[in-house]
Amino acid sequence: MKSSTQSFKEVDIAIGEVLLKGNLRLSHQQKGIVLFSHGSGSSRLSIRNNYVASLLFEQGFSSLLFDLLTAKEDLIYENRFDIELLTERLVNVTKWTMDNAETKKLPIGYFGASTGAASALSAAAQMGNTIKAVVSRGGRPDLAMPVLKDIKTPTLLIVGGD
Repeated sequence: MKSSTQSFKEVDIAIGEVLLKGNLRLSHQQKGIVLFSHGSGSSRLSIRNNYVASLLFEQGFSSLLFDLLTAKEDLIYENRFDIELLTERLVNVTKWTMDNAETKKLPIGYFGASTGAASALSAAAQMGNTIKAVVSRGGRPDLAMPVLKDIKTPTLLIVGGD
């Protein structure tokens, strides 16, 4: 594996009156930043997504793993499938990333899993060419069906069991 230095920090992302928790990992190679849109019941602490973020880091990509829902919101099971809410949160976090001094010049990609993939696809449809790539791992693109035709961003859907 390549050796590279990184800075890792916990961040608070204010969206109106809601405060979302995130983990920002900055690579000094600065190839881009990947925003992780977690799926139903998952969080910024997801072992799988942190593993993917570490592999991306080794290739020079920064990442932001954040919670789409507050702890209180996550207690309501239906919120995990509220694609409109999850998409709105991802769009706002994308705007935060574009305004943040440490990340504003970086190309942005999305990595979504489960329902987070639907929100990543929906947000990509809204954000247009601002988003450079979308990867869906075990995602639910069916939950983004109404906007799939609007996505112009290169997209990779990874499906598999093994």
